Amino acid sequence: MKIQLLSPAGEIHRNSTGIFKTSLRYAPLTLTTLAALVPAELEADITLQDEGVQPLDLDFDADLVGITAITGTALRAYDIADELRSRGHTVVLGGVHPTLLPEEAAPHADALVLGYAEKSWPLLLREFARGELKPRYHLPTGRSLAGVPHARRDLLKKKRYSTINTIEATRGCPHKCDFCVVPTAWANTYAHRPVEEVVAELATFSGRHALFIDLSPTEDVQYAKALYRAMIPLRIRWVGLSTTRIAQDDELLKLAAQSGCKGLLIGFESVSQDTLNQSHKHFHAAAEYGDVVKKLHDHGIGIQGCFVFGFDNDDESVFERTVEFVDKTKIDLPRYAVATPFPNTGLYRRLEAEGRLLHKRWDLYDVEHVVFQPKKMSAERVREGLEWSWRQSYGLRSFCTRLTGAPWSILPLWLSLNFGYRHYANHLHEKIGEIYRDPAYMTESVRKTEDQVEGCATGCGGEANNGLLDVSIRH
Repeated sequence: MKIQLLSPAGEIHRNSTGIFKTSLRYAPLTLTTLAALVPAELEADITLQDEGVQPLDLDFDADLVGITAITGTALRAYDIADELRSRGHTVVLGGVHPTLLPEEAAPHADALVLGYAEKSWPLLLREFARGELKPRYHLPTGRSLAGVPHARRDLLKKKRYSTINTIEATRGCPHKCDFCVVPTAWANTYAHRPVEEVVAELATFSGRHALFIDLSPTEDVQYAKALYRAMIPLRIRWVGLSTTRIAQDDELLKLAAQSGCKGLLIGFESVSQDTLNQSHKHFHAAAEYGDVVKKLHDHGIGIQGCFVFGFDNDDESVFERTVEFVDKTKIDLPRYAVATPFPNTGLYRRLEAEGRLLHKRWDLYDVEHVVFQPKKMSAERVREGLEWSWRQSYGLRSFCTRLTGAPWSILPLWLSLNFGYRHYANHLHEKIGEIYRDPAYMTESVRKTEDQVEGCATGCGGEANNGLLDVSIRH
């Protein structure tokens, strides 16, 4: 059996048109895990194509094509699927977006894989081989990830990524943030992989480094401690994700550092507690963010801090306040994004009910474009603030300020990633600015709403009129 596995990319992140440097690209696990799940008895010839690192070649011979899609790449995935089906290929669609909107995805595929694929994908392949392909496959993974095979990293073009040593120990999240797609697409899923299986796979890595893609393994403190203890003898350096919980347990933080942790991505989201509470991210305390950053730095751990703009409590001061916080606390690698109402999330349902969605052009649901009417600003103001924040944080002044707080043990990684994001920040405007000047982008009713917001912000004693945009004015 010949199998092609494709991962389309959005324009900003696409190899041929994007502004993401190789230093910012790590190998995703989706395609390599799907390849590993192909039953051995099928003796399959498997090819992977990741449009994030190479242009897609659709001129191939294959019995079956699998395409994975997030919301930002859904339309691209549909176009590719339609083209391949017109050539006689059997196409399977899976991933977050088809899971969220299966009725939309169904006309573009011969079959859908909904949810996680550990059980569904092997079953689909066996039934396809017998000529019994069904239109949908959805078998929940459950709370255990025992027996998940090692990802097929041998199928990747290694030089196109900063690292191919990606791995996961947990999956899902116990929290239910209003804007997050995880509790919508994979409700009530927080699964764990046996510690010994994680360690066994880490032991196969070359280069003595790893990148954990888990959303937050530290939400199960006892599991995380057991994992970190088991990793200490490996003497590797690793980066991953976490919530601020890691700084609330001294033993957990110490074990993470001892196990080789050199960097963590933390979704701070906002420096406003009201915004965190409104987003159901009340388990984060904005007042403690500075202490969290200091604790991690004291343990030699760098921080990629992610912040989101456009929440209902945000006025124009949010950009300056956030950038000032980043510089003050010396966050090593700031990332900025726009609040994005992914389909069927709590944020999406609320904005749709209020008539505030500008459109459903999924290719613009990429956390870079403003796709809904903000409450205290115009969409244009949020876009300008996003670009300004990126430029400020990756300008020379902020660059040098943040450098003084970076743990020396992570300096080479810090420099590489900062230069990568500096390039991204300097070219973001050319990628997202034009759409806002397109007369067809917003309907007339939305334009009227924008005019009303603009008038209120400047003439109603509004907090938004603070002059931030006069001095110049993400993910």
